Amino acid sequence: MDAQSRGRADDIDPADQWVLNPHTGNYELRLDQSAGESPVSARTATAEDSGRRGDTRTGAPRDGREGSGRRGSNSPEVPGQRSRRASQSGGRGAEATATAGRRKRKAPKARRKKALMWTGGVTAFLVATTAVGAYILYEKLNGNIDAIDIGDQGSKNVVSEGPMNILIIGTDKRTGKGNEGYGDKGSAGHADTTILFHVSEDRTNATAMSIPRDLKTEIPECETKAADGTTTTIPGTPDERFNTSLGQSDRNPGCTMKTVENITGVKPDHFMMVDFNAVKELTTAVGGVEVCMAKPVDDPKSHLKLPQGTSEVQGEMALALLRTRHSFGNESDLDRIKVQQQFLASMIREMKSSDTLTNPKKLYTLADAATNALTVDTAISDAKKLMTLAQEIGKVDTKNITFLTMPVIDNPAEPKPITVVVDPVKGEQLFAMLRSDTSLTEVKQKEKAAKGKQAALLKGPKAAPADVRVDVLNGGEIAGAAGATVTWLQNQQGVLKSTNKANAPEKIKKTTLEYAPNQADQARALAEMMGLPASAMKPGTADAEGLEAMVLTLGADFKGAGIPITGPAKIPADVEKSSADKAVCAK
Repeated sequence: MDAQSRGRADDIDPADQWVLNPHTGNYELRLDQSAGESPVSARTATAEDSGRRGDTRTGAPRDGREGSGRRGSNSPEVPGQRSRRASQSGGRGAEATATAGRRKRKAPKARRKKALMWTGGVTAFLVATTAVGAYILYEKLNGNIDAIDIGDQGSKNVVSEGPMNILIIGTDKRTGKGNEGYGDKGSAGHADTTILFHVSEDRTNATAMSIPRDLKTEIPECETKAADGTTTTIPGTPDERFNTSLGQSDRNPGCTMKTVENITGVKPDHFMMVDFNAVKELTTAVGGVEVCMAKPVDDPKSHLKLPQGTSEVQGEMALALLRTRHSFGNESDLDRIKVQQQFLASMIREMKSSDTLTNPKKLYTLADAATNALTVDTAISDAKKLMTLAQEIGKVDTKNITFLTMPVIDNPAEPKPITVVVDPVKGEQLFAMLRSDTSLTEVKQKEKAAKGKQAALLKGPKAAPADVRVDVLNGGEIAGAAGATVTWLQNQQGVLKSTNKANAPEKIKKTTLEYAPNQADQARALAEMMGLPASAMKPGTADAEGLEAMVLTLGADFKGAGIPITGPAKIPADVEKSSADKAVCAK
C-alpha cells in the first residue's frame, strides 16, 4: 500500500525514499520497513540486466539481495515523484516494474517534478560527500600536526580579541631524511631563524620582526612540561646568545617565547616551529617561490647556484638560499636575515595568489605539507583551529605586512664584535610601537577621521606639573608599579600631588586615565609625561569638585616608570623595512 493508505500521508513520501545502490549505480525505492512494507526496488529491465537477476518479477537477485538490479541506462536517474492517492483496493500505488515484454512502467503523474528531484538528489549527494570528504581531510590534516605543551606561556584562545603575536621559529635540528648535512651533529637544535609576527587589533596590518640568532641577551628561567605532566624548572642564564633559548638545556619553544617577551615586552600568543624539511616541503607544495638575485650566486658551501635576475626555487635549492651566509652583503647573519625576509614575502604572495587559492589540488597539497611541517602549541594543535588562525591572519593585505629586523648594535663588550645587542634607543622605540599596536604602514591614516574625536583629547592647553592631581593604581603585571610611578612623577616630573593607591580591583590590559571635564588640562599634561595614547583617555561627564584627583590605572602595557606607554608615531628613519607586496632583489 502507499503512504496514504497506511495512514501516514504526512510522514512518508515515497519519492523521498529513492537511494543510490552502490552495487549497481542505480537509484532504488526503499520504503520504511517499520511501516510494515518490505523494501521494493523499481527499475527498468533490459536484456542486459535480465540475465543478472534471479527473478525479474520480484526484483530479487540470485544472491538474495533486494533492489540490486542494474539499469539499462549508462547513468543513474532519480525516478519521478509518485502522485499520492488513497487506494481502496490495497494496491501499492507504486510504479510497477517488469522486464521487457511484460507490463510497462506507468508514467509518473508528477513528471514535471523530475528535474527538481534530480537537482535535489545531486545536491544532497554533494553535501553528503563533501561532509564525508571534509571529515576525512580533517582527520588526515589533524594527524599531521605535532604539538608541545608550553604550560602558562602563550594564550589559551585560538584568536585574541586584541592584537595577536605569533612567534615563528625555524630550528636547525637535524631531523628527517636528507638533512644529515645540515645543522650541528647531535644538536637538539637552536632558534636558528625567529620572527615575531604581530597582527594588529583591527587586522589591517602586520609587522614581522626578525630576531638575530647572535643577539646577546638574558635567557630567563622557564618551565617545561613533560608528556606525563611533570614540570621542570630550567634556570635562567645572563648574557647568552638568543638561539640557545631553544633546544639547549632542554628548553622548549615556551622558553623562547618567554625570552622574546623579556626582550621586547610583547607577549607571544602562540608559536609555530618548523625545521629544514618544512622549507623543502612547503616550497614544493606551492610549486616554487620566485626570488630575485642582484648578481649571479655560486656558493660551494651551501651548493646554491642562481643566475642574476628572477628564478624559482623549491626543495633543496630553497633551503640552500635560506641558509647561505656567504653570498650576500658582508656575509653576516643580519644580511642572511634580509634574504630570508625577501623569500618569505615572495612565499606569502604566492600563497595568497589566485593561482593557489583557486586550485583545490594545490590548496590540499599546501595544507598537507603545512600541517606536516608544523609543530605548534597545544592551544592551536588541530586543523580546525589552525584554519581559524590562518583565516584571521589572511585578512591582512600583503601591502600592509612590514618586514624588518630588530634594531641592534655591535656588542660593546667584545673587542672584536661577533655578537650584537639591542639598540637601546631604536630598539625600545620599535618595541613600544608593537606594544601600542602602532602600524608601520600608512594604513591607519585612513582611520584618522573616525578617531579624530578621541585624538583631539590630547590637544589643548596643559596644566603645570604642580597643579596635576592623580591617584595611581596598579592593574598590570609589575609588582610595585604604582609606587614606582608615583616616585618617578614626584621626583622626575614635579607632580607632587600624586598618590599611590596600590593595586586596582582587577587586572587590565591597557592603561587608562579617568578624569572630569574640568581636569582636561591636567589629563593632557599627565598623558604627555607618561606617553599615553589617545585611547587611554577616559573623560567623564560631570566636573570634579574641590581637590578631587584623576585616576590613573596602570595596565599590562605599562613596562616601567619613565617608559612611554605608546611608542613614536613612526619608526626611526634609518631602520630598514620592506613590504610583503614588493619584490626585492637580494644583494
